[in-house]
Amino acid sequence: MGSLLRITVLLAAVLSLPALWPRMQAEHPGPVVLIMDGEEVADEARFTGRTFLQVMQEYRALGVEGVALYEQSVRNWVNRGLLTYHSANTLQLVYPNAQIKPGWFYLTGPQALLEAMVARWDIPSEKVLIGTQTWLATPVNVDFFPAGYDQALARELKAQGFYIAARPFDHPYRTYDVELIPPEADVVVFAGLDVLGYNDNLETVATGLEGKPIAWIEGTPQRGFSQLARTLSVRRLFGIRPEWQDKLTPAETADKFVLAARERGHQLLYLRPYRQPGDTQQFLTTLKRDLERSGVPLGEPSAREFTPSPFRYIALLGIVAGLVLLAIGLPPPFGVPVAVLLVLFALGVARGDAAPLLAAMVFPALGFLERHLPGLRLWLAAVLYSLTGVIFLAALGSTPQSVLGLDPFRGVSLTLVVPPLLVALSFLPTDYKPALNFLYNYQFKLGEVAIALVGLAVVALAVLRRGNDAAPSIVPEWELQLRAFLQDVMVRPRFKEIFAHALAPVALLLPWPTWLKNALLVLVAVGMGSILNTFSHYHTPLSISFFRVLNGILIGLAAGLIGVWIIRRLREWWLR
Repeated sequence: MGSLLRITVLLAAVLSLPALWPRMQAEHPGPVVLIMDGEEVADEARFTGRTFLQVMQEYRALGVEGVALYEQSVRNWVNRGLLTYHSANTLQLVYPNAQIKPGWFYLTGPQALLEAMVARWDIPSEKVLIGTQTWLATPVNVDFFPAGYDQALARELKAQGFYIAARPFDHPYRTYDVELIPPEADVVVFAGLDVLGYNDNLETVATGLEGKPIAWIEGTPQRGFSQLARTLSVRRLFGIRPEWQDKLTPAETADKFVLAARERGHQLLYLRPYRQPGDTQQFLTTLKRDLERSGVPLGEPSAREFTPSPFRYIALLGIVAGLVLLAIGLPPPFGVPVAVLLVLFALGVARGDAAPLLAAMVFPALGFLERHLPGLRLWLAAVLYSLTGVIFLAALGSTPQSVLGLDPFRGVSLTLVVPPLLVALSFLPTDYKPALNFLYNYQFKLGEVAIALVGLAVVALAVLRRGNDAAPSIVPEWELQLRAFLQDVMVRPRFKEIFAHALAPVALLLPWPTWLKNALLVLVAVGMGSILNTFSHYHTPLSISFFRVLNGILIGLAAGLIGVWIIRRLREWWLR
């Protein structure tokens, strides 16, 4: 039965491969557009005495072809001198004989601008003549109400060929049946933590945006975005907060943007200048150069959409066969209960996406059940089973929403914890009663306890450092520098995979006691789980994930073989 199940897994993997092709065609890096924050440009223009367009032309020479224009608030227009704004108390001081309503607020300025603003607000208002001017009166403070865009600036920028990102912001008193963004906008980047119309007006907003693509900002989830993404095209955007950028050198900042474009599928790179013009010039020059070296073209981003292949459902057969292999490979009576428990875990954590999670938990452990394989053949079997699980995971989990990051993989921690637990479980003897008695009466040695604690620490560290947002205190400075170096010369492998592959030759080629060999193989299983974990980052192109895993295998295996040689020499020296 085992041979039939292995053949089923192999055939399912081969037949599932075509399901990866649509995604691979859509996820090539670039083209990307460099977008400069419009408020930063306006501040620089005022500070240096130049116009907005003059500053943007200088940035264009450094590769910046895009600019983000914010929707202005009433306060913005007041600060720019286009509007005059008073509360009832201050206006009464200027016009003591005027009929002014206590507690109201009054605006005056160009009538076209006032009428456009009123159309955006869902509040009572009235026009009154005070002195020689017509004032707009409102019962609430409209200081930070939406007040439209600088339409003249948008037209000028578009005439110059710039890529324009509109940045509207939501407000509880705004209306949505008016023009929401300038007609010149190429993409919409919502400001704040909510998209426009999050409260019951998403359909109106989707219609009002007139098919413009919307930007998914990494690290800034916005309520209502997933609903708009069902009908509007999406572009991935990467930016760095000003307070974080101030702590980085221009070269370090450029590296992060290049990595985002090359390895994480970002198409919009949202930039902010440094305080010193020289730093900004160095940052942009380095960024443009390194993007070219990485083969990421500059240009207007296109939609990364694809239709998942029907071949993807063949992967379900392979996952079921792998689960049965696990059930019959574990010592009785654990096999069937563990398999059922894994299915329930997957359904509880991932619900409709349970199959990819099941593949990520099961397949990293299957190779370790092939106990008849000698030496590194056991490790090779574990790698091949893990890569087979990768095919099933990617075939079923690759959708336009998951590749964009809108529907991420669920159960990341389980992919790192469950495989080593399954491998540890597989080492239990069939006749477990004598084994339990032996363990109960076993006299532990301090060395054995130390090794066990080190192993537990490694597993815990792998779980704590999962993903891209591990706490900085967990990652030492020397490792950060090593990561940066490897990132510059190759697709950087994950350190937990390097460690696991290096440990495999040490565990399998040296004469350890059985319990210690098994303990080392449990740690190797953490790296196998990490292979599936790597490919569960759906927003990373498959080719990048493949080379990340391959580099980890090659570097780890080489390090492990060197380690075996060193340990053998040390053992010979010690015995002499």
